[in-house]
Amino acid sequence: MRPNAWFQCIRGCPERHPLSAILYRCPRCDALLEVAHDLAALRELADPAGWRARIAGRRGGAWPLQSGVWSAHELVQPHVAEEHIVSLGEGNSALLPAARHAASIGLGELYVKQCGTSHTGSFKDLGMTVLVSSVQQMIADGAPIRAVVCASTGDTSAALAAYGAAAGIPVIVLLPAGKISAAQLLQPLAHGALVCSLATDFDGCMRVVQRLSEDPTLYLANSMNSLRVEGQKTIAVEILQQLGWELPEWVLVPGGNLGNVSAIAKGFVELRALGLIDRLPRLVCCQAHRANPLYRAFARARAAGHPLREEDYQAVVAGPTQASAIRIGAPVSLPKAIRALHECDGLVEEASEEELADAAARGDRHGLFCCPHTGVALACLEKLIARGVILRDERVVVISTAHGLKFSEFKAAYHEGRAEFASHHQNRPVMLGAEPEAVVGAIHRLLDEAAT
Repeated sequence: MRPNAWFQCIRGCPERHPLSAILYRCPRCDALLEVAHDLAALRELADPAGWRARIAGRRGGAWPLQSGVWSAHELVQPHVAEEHIVSLGEGNSALLPAARHAASIGLGELYVKQCGTSHTGSFKDLGMTVLVSSVQQMIADGAPIRAVVCASTGDTSAALAAYGAAAGIPVIVLLPAGKISAAQLLQPLAHGALVCSLATDFDGCMRVVQRLSEDPTLYLANSMNSLRVEGQKTIAVEILQQLGWELPEWVLVPGGNLGNVSAIAKGFVELRALGLIDRLPRLVCCQAHRANPLYRAFARARAAGHPLREEDYQAVVAGPTQASAIRIGAPVSLPKAIRALHECDGLVEEASEEELADAAARGDRHGLFCCPHTGVALACLEKLIARGVILRDERVVVISTAHGLKFSEFKAAYHEGRAEFASHHQNRPVMLGAEPEAVVGAIHRLLDEAAT
């Protein structure tokens, strides 16, 4: 039996749609779509031990299946032929044991999944390789696609532009003017994308992109397109492989448009269905206080004494936050995220600007070099430990979504004292002269002061 996959409605409408269809919502009820796999065929293809061996063997093998995404080819996009895969070596990122940081916050075992060490510096590569490869397959099969288009808070546009350039597919990106980092703006420019800077926020850019994608020759690359979820779910596969197929108790994920928390849950759920694991970890979606619609919905549901529902959600106007990539007030993947939290007995937590910046700085002091979104997750972890929700002897994985170098201004403002709050871990250069004996003496004095 050959593996197969298709689009289906997350609300349960019965129609199946081919993955080659230029379709983003259910034609019957307008709900989001998801990719469903023929799990029986996947179970027939290999038993759990066989799947583990297949994935591990490919990661040490030939291009492009050595990719952290495409080593699980049949679990991701079985309809894409190998010759149409567009890979930039994504995935296979380190699961970094953070023992010193764990000890400093009262936790026994902490790992940080360094998704920001991927090609363009963020986890978005994992989903974009699948989407652009699928477009490459569609074009090869005769689809008249002229360009791929996205709205972005920065990292999505960088990934789409890079993969589009590698495939030779034109890319259009819409960015909120003045609301992304310089590095994030430069990446799509460097890759030759048509970059449009709009006088609005991400949610405004998303409205324009949805209008653009009504033209079937302009293919939508935002997380509304469930093809991206298929790449991002391989974070779950990598975590398990790197832990020797032993589950963590908790996985903490920064949340903006909510595609990543949905994807990671989907990965764990499908691995359980294939018999590779027998339970699911608990998920925590971590939001910035100034862009926290899911946290507010979770708090409303908890106060009312019922499980989180879509009716608890209200869109917000996201305020300025250092965690710019998750500055989203109307997340497209909300229904999927709510389902993910139910499946994984999940929670939602938030972090203030001061909390996220201090948590990132503490992580940096232990060698992590965190982006602000990872700072959100680390701050939420500290709060959950302090409340006794996460216990000292539990194994925790924090998803680091982007490389800290993409947010150098965030770090410079913190250490130069230009943040809107006190920088409790500020570190500034010490200005000294050039006379060797004086410099050496000063260094020894500073070391002695630090030791006391």
